[in-house]
Amino acid sequence: MTGKPYAVRLGIGLGRVFTGLDDTLDRVKLDTVSLPIAIGLLLMMYPVLAKVQYRSIGSVVADRRTLVASLILNWLVGPAVMFALAWALLPDQPDYRTGLIIVGLARCIAMVLVWNDLADGNRELAAVLVAINSLFQIVAYSLLGWFYLEVLPGWLGLDSNGVSVTVWGIAKSVLIFLGVPLLAGFLTRTFGERRKGSEWYEQRFLPRIGPVALYGLLFTIVVLFALQGRQITNRPLDVARIALPLLAYFAIMWFGTFWLGRRLKLPYDRTTSLAFTAAGNNFELAIAVSIGVFGVQSGQALAGVVGPLIEVPVLVGLVYVAQRLRRTYPAAAER
Repeated sequence: MTGKPYAVRLGIGLGRVFTGLDDTLDRVKLDTVSLPIAIGLLLMMYPVLAKVQYRSIGSVVADRRTLVASLILNWLVGPAVMFALAWALLPDQPDYRTGLIIVGLARCIAMVLVWNDLADGNRELAAVLVAINSLFQIVAYSLLGWFYLEVLPGWLGLDSNGVSVTVWGIAKSVLIFLGVPLLAGFLTRTFGERRKGSEWYEQRFLPRIGPVALYGLLFTIVVLFALQGRQITNRPLDVARIALPLLAYFAIMWFGTFWLGRRLKLPYDRTTSLAFTAAGNNFELAIAVSIGVFGVQSGQALAGVVGPLIEVPVLVGLVYVAQRLRRTYPAAAER
């Protein structure tokens, strides 16, 4: 866990020292994402999804309270909170404001599985919630972008700044960054247990591949900030202004959702999964959309890049918070 702040510093430092590194890393792409970042994301996701007990997913889906709460938090509350914070804290910065709203619309489908796993959340529930977010993202992202960037500002008498994204563009991102590791994880567990048995799979195989997720996360952080290190360090005041609504957003969504989970008397592991899936965002998609619509040097793209700059250390900190809150969790709710 302590390696993540160093990874951020290393990435920014590399981007500053090697002036052409960002262009080199970004030259080869998988879909709209730099290939090194894509490789890191896939390495990060695979071990987590290989740990999921897919046979237990049916019982998770049967818990309608959690599923309904997740849908409301992710697709009604989350975008609305980010919209309100962006307009309240960046009223004079339309580009950054638009970038943050785009981030708020992109619900997390990838890295949340790592945070959830580190905090001992329910892996099966997290996998189901991520899958549901993925489906809704394909269907709803473009519509929500149109609503929050054009329709709602018009109703409120605010300036509008539209965004155009295609359903297929979103679907490709979901298929690559969730579909590929999900299929690999499912096939690994299915054939691993069939050939070697559950005991071997759980006690010998999973511990061997477990560190790959952390290595993938650290590698992704280094590459991501190497790509944008120069822009981030050249505009520190702008980064600070973008960071404020992001910090408020993560705090409101995570602590509010954790409180809701306790009010609903959900077990700790389900409450934790609900909180992280509600607070996390799909910054890969948000950055891709911002670059594709407004350009790589746009303020919208900078806001998208600052997203993970703030999200990574904050959600790492929330992993520790979750583990401490677990100690005060009612004993009956642990089961």
